[in-house]
Amino acid sequence: MFLAWFQFLVCVVVIGFAGPALTRNAEMIARLTGMSRGWVGLILLATATSLPELYTGISAVALADAPNIAIGDALGSCLFNLVMLVVLDALSRDEPVWRRVDQGHILTAGFGVILIGFVGALILVVREGFDFRIGHVSLYAPMLMLLYFIAVRAAFHYEQRPRETAPQAAEVIDGQTLGRAVGRYCLAALVVGAAGAWLPFAGLAVAEAMHWKTSFVGTLFVAAATSIPELVVTITALRLSSADMAIGNLLGSNLFAILVIGIDDVAYRGGSLFVDVSPAHAVTAIAGSIMGGILIVALLYRPGNRFFGLISWIGLALLIVYMLSSYAIYLHGH
Repeated sequence: MFLAWFQFLVCVVVIGFAGPALTRNAEMIARLTGMSRGWVGLILLATATSLPELYTGISAVALADAPNIAIGDALGSCLFNLVMLVVLDALSRDEPVWRRVDQGHILTAGFGVILIGFVGALILVVREGFDFRIGHVSLYAPMLMLLYFIAVRAAFHYEQRPRETAPQAAEVIDGQTLGRAVGRYCLAALVVGAAGAWLPFAGLAVAEAMHWKTSFVGTLFVAAATSIPELVVTITALRLSSADMAIGNLLGSNLFAILVIGIDDVAYRGGSLFVDVSPAHAVTAIAGSIMGGILIVALLYRPGNRFFGLISWIGLALLIVYMLSSYAIYLHGH
């Protein structure tokens, strides 16, 4: 157990150093190219920080024959990413984070609600006779992939809309060129991806030593482990005054997690992934959709009041939903 915890902590420390470098260079790429920080967070940061979920899901279904770990990790990461908004809410002291970000995130959050809710529905209905597939591949896998690319394309077109304060591209900023920023970003992404890919294995070893249930392990422990890159990158982005990049990273990671579920379904040789997983994962998906809806309300309403000067009622609502769903998974997962 000591060795597993040691490996886990080493991965966390490596991500703690590489994550801020990843964020700073992504922010520099945004400034040099004129791309919005929300778009950079949605694509560049979300893809780099979501690689652990991809590695974990494929290895879980293709090597370990553990579909509950795969789908629990993906859906649990969605919940963990949304509960990180509570951290952003608490750290944003000068002004509520909901008032500092572009309302264009509503589009991404809405697609997140659709995709996560769709996965939850599949978990419940596929086992009732709606298991349509070709060979071992469910027909729902390409549907999830298609929905992901539709969401990204829609976000891209939305970002192209005319804006009064559109960022301007530049050749050199603070001695940094685009080529150097991209190189450093790729190096940091490689380090974050490598450390993040090893995290689930160390985390799973610790969880097994603690005799926790597989659905609980996948949804909470492994999901939390694979979401550490998002946590580090998100906090760093907020400290760089890039709240749009922080939220774009979290929402983009949620979309990518659903893409991962589609890829996992293709890689799973035992049949349809949705048939062989615990129905308890539907609770996670429902909770994720509710939390996504709460975020949309926050981005539209932009509340400013806080409880005890710490978090808003939006943050409190997100935290309550996360805790209740986690307890339900703990009770009913197997």
